[in-house]
Amino acid sequence: MRFSQISSSIRQFSSYLFALIIGVTLTVSTWQVLPSQAEPAPYSAYTDAMNRVSTSDASDIVAQQSPANAAIGSSSFVTAAVNRVGTAVVRIDTERTITRRIDPFMEDPFFRRFFGDGFPQQMPSEQLRGLGSGFIIDKGGLVLTNAHVVDKADKVTVRLKDGRTYEGKVQGIDEVTDLAVVKINPDKDLPVAPLGSSDAVQVGDWAIAVGNPLGFDNTVTLGIVSTLKRSSAQVGIADKRLDFIQTDAAINPGNSGGPLLNERGEVIGINTAIRPDAMGIGFAIPIDKAKAIALKLQRDGKVIHPYLGVQMVTLTPELAKQNNTDPNSPIQIPEINGVLVMRVVPDSPAASAGVRRGDVIVQIDREPVTSADKLQNLVENSRLGQLLQVKVQRGNQIQVLSIRTAELRDPV
Repeated sequence: MRFSQISSSIRQFSSYLFALIIGVTLTVSTWQVLPSQAEPAPYSAYTDAMNRVSTSDASDIVAQQSPANAAIGSSSFVTAAVNRVGTAVVRIDTERTITRRIDPFMEDPFFRRFFGDGFPQQMPSEQLRGLGSGFIIDKGGLVLTNAHVVDKADKVTVRLKDGRTYEGKVQGIDEVTDLAVVKINPDKDLPVAPLGSSDAVQVGDWAIAVGNPLGFDNTVTLGIVSTLKRSSAQVGIADKRLDFIQTDAAINPGNSGGPLLNERGEVIGINTAIRPDAMGIGFAIPIDKAKAIALKLQRDGKVIHPYLGVQMVTLTPELAKQNNTDPNSPIQIPEINGVLVMRVVPDSPAASAGVRRGDVIVQIDREPVTSADKLQNLVENSRLGQLLQVKVQRGNQIQVLSIRTAELRDPV
């Protein structure tokens, strides 16, 4: 009887122990499957939250789509931009007649007696043809383009996108900024390209180039703004006074003078194909600069640019030290920041004031000068005939020279 009671107690204890083990196991399993606070909410919760967004909020979200996302639709932002300005973009064909004189030897009297007076004094004339782009800035027929597109042309023909052609008259040219205004006389009002602001452009903005590259009419290329204020000196054209918009939108010969657009179809620059070796890089004249120049060209036919008459380069202590440690260097240069005078133009304001090759310009009218670009901008923004106080370091001496600006006749 006692043995039976013990067996019964053991079985009862085993049942309790088994139940305890099962309970602990279930509890641990439950802990393992419960979600932590760091995990995302269930999809149903996300759906409920989105359903609580109002219609106006949803519209704001859609309106904030990038142009790239919008381009995935049936009609891209590029299409809308080009449609807005396309009919105002023109093709410009030019002709120039060149007559080459014969060799002076052939004009020798003895030579002419031998061959007779019937020998021609001039070679037959040659027709040079050019191609560029432009865009209409006034409904009465004003077209803005590059100076190098129409420079020295005997005949200018402006062709609209719809095929109409007009004879163009060059109203003004400014070689220093490579801008020109051409006038045509249409029989009715013309479409006008909407002008934006280049001051509002930022690196990374969309850039759309429109024009006639290599003779392929009505061509559009897309890229971004690579950088801003790329100086003409950096680009390698020292005879210009410009800060370019650099873009990776393809710009080739024939694109010159055509518009560079933003994503809204506004003109932010004028395409300029000035570097034939540029691969994947294009340059454009900022439209804000072009607006000011175009007004002067319309009014006066030219633009007056003050100048000093020096060829210069930005100087740093490191560059000066490299020069000074070269045993073959013709001059020793102060190891400072400034603008080194490489050459003084004869009969220029700088020459008259006593500027010498090797001088380092450090100040103009008490304004520190640390780069050639800044010096050029200070002179460009001065008045014609203005007396500038120019501080230069010559060897170990500091001198202040008074230079009166004069009109730049031919780009230096």
